[in-house]
Amino acid sequence: MIKKRLESFYQELGKDISLVAVSKTKTIEDIMSAYNSGQRLFGENRVQELTNKYSNLPKDIKWNMIGNLQSNKVKYIASFVDLIHSLDSLKLAREINKQAEKNNRVIDCLVQIKISKEETKHGVSFENFDEFYKNVKSLKFINITGLMGMASFTDDKNLIKDEFKSISSLYKKLKLVDKNIKYLSIGMSNDYNLAINEGGNMIRIGSKIFGER
Repeated sequence: MIKKRLESFYQELGKDISLVAVSKTKTIEDIMSAYNSGQRLFGENRVQELTNKYSNLPKDIKWNMIGNLQSNKVKYIASFVDLIHSLDSLKLAREINKQAEKNNRVIDCLVQIKISKEETKHGVSFENFDEFYKNVKSLKFINITGLMGMASFTDDKNLIKDEFKSISSLYKKLKLVDKNIKYLSIGMSNDYNLAINEGGNMIRIGSKIFGER
């Protein structure tokens, strides 16, 4: 089933959309089924689970940290993480930079923008973005490659569309001044079509690949 679901996504999305398979809580067997179907981008939201899976799975997997990341946990993933989606504070940025330097590498990051008014959602505000971006760009071991946003948990498609539109507008402006910007990570299993319509080119899909938890 996992193989068939992935093949369906590959046909639907084409080559212009990056598909991150959200593998949190999924077994090694499930992830290997996706891997053997050609999937290489996997997303985790807990550091301990991510490190355990890194140790037990093929090393050509590109691990994406998609969840809220505490600065004291960065050291555990700094040597191998391919992309951090949830850069949302200068404290976290400085720690990522510090640990990246220790591991003699530059870590790619997406700046998480708060596009929803929900208190449970994290991110840099639109008002504070310019100053935040300037400060992070001064850090030598972080490479900002795009933006990430999480829409409100709602059935109101117009609200979700407006939230995606707001971050897409910022993304387009940023691309004009920074050649490293290439990813707009918006959209999950329930709203990825809305995200793609608003310019999203990286989607995070869990249940529609692996099935419900």
